[in-house]
Amino acid sequence: MWIGIWLAFLGAPLADLLSGAHTPEADVLGGIGLVAFVAVYLGLIFRHMAKALDPRTVYAALAFMFALSFVLTLTLDSPWLVLFVYTSVAAGAALPPAWARPAILVVVAAMVVTGLGTDEGRDFVASLVIPALLGGFAMSGVRQLVRTTVELREARATVAALAANEERLRLARDLHDLLGHSLSLITLKSELAGRMLPGRPDRAAEQVADIERVSRQALHDVREAVTGYRRPTLPGELAGARTALAVAGIAAEVPVEVPGGLSGDGLCEDSEAALAWSLREAVTNVVRHSAARRCVVGLTPRQTLEGPVLELTVEDDGHGASGAAYGNGLTGLTERLAKVGGTLETGTTRGGFVLTVRAPLAAARGVL
Repeated sequence: MWIGIWLAFLGAPLADLLSGAHTPEADVLGGIGLVAFVAVYLGLIFRHMAKALDPRTVYAALAFMFALSFVLTLTLDSPWLVLFVYTSVAAGAALPPAWARPAILVVVAAMVVTGLGTDEGRDFVASLVIPALLGGFAMSGVRQLVRTTVELREARATVAALAANEERLRLARDLHDLLGHSLSLITLKSELAGRMLPGRPDRAAEQVADIERVSRQALHDVREAVTGYRRPTLPGELAGARTALAVAGIAAEVPVEVPGGLSGDGLCEDSEAALAWSLREAVTNVVRHSAARRCVVGLTPRQTLEGPVLELTVEDDGHGASGAAYGNGLTGLTERLAKVGGTLETGTTRGGFVLTVRAPLAAARGVL
């Protein structure tokens, strides 16, 4: 649509065709030339912006546009000088910056020379030089912006793939460290028990007991590792909240990060996990049940009689939710917070609902 708006400047050539100043044959040929010019122009802009075309195709299209601008201007008259402006814009959009700048200058110079050789060309040239220069150089900048955006998206995809691969390697390394020794020991003791069974069943029973002990310890280690992998973090949940609210069309005010760098230092893992679960549950309820148009998330360190806490507030302007909708979720959060010495409160505001969660900072762990 943005590119199509500028086609309004082709009103001058169209008016010239409809003026009756030329023969019918000239009008037909001029119309065909104008349609061909616009088709090549739009194809070059749209296709090259989306995906780089073969250089030979770009050069051929620009040469065609330049030649058609020159021929139609000399054949029909000065209103057709505007085609040089579109040729300049196409050169800026399709050529690399090192080639675009001289190409734009050449097109503008050709427009000036051609315009001075036509009737009333001086007036048209004076009004088209600046648009031709500005349009060409502006589109060269837009081309660079589009290319940079594409490269940024590709870089993000690469970083995400590398992060996922690194996480897989870490998981494989941790599982090897956790289970490699235990499984080797279980295998060795199983072989030992098998050899002892016929003549020394008491010693075989000891080996079986050791196998049971080692396997239970391995199971415990795996459960601890899985719990660590599944533990949510506040920065991750803040990012997820922004995405979920944006997708739901809810205007959101969500902190970019945990205040004062508390995550990982001043906030213990259990408290952070409880706050992260609370944020996830609260945002989910806002999206599913509240019919809100705006949601504000706040994270504020506070000093209480029980010690320093980090307070999470989630406030929306919706109608809240019924006890049935919130009951199970809030009950689970209350139990989770109770384990770390935190609290949960809910209430209504003037035209909305607010959930307040407090969890102790690391400094408070000594009193828990």
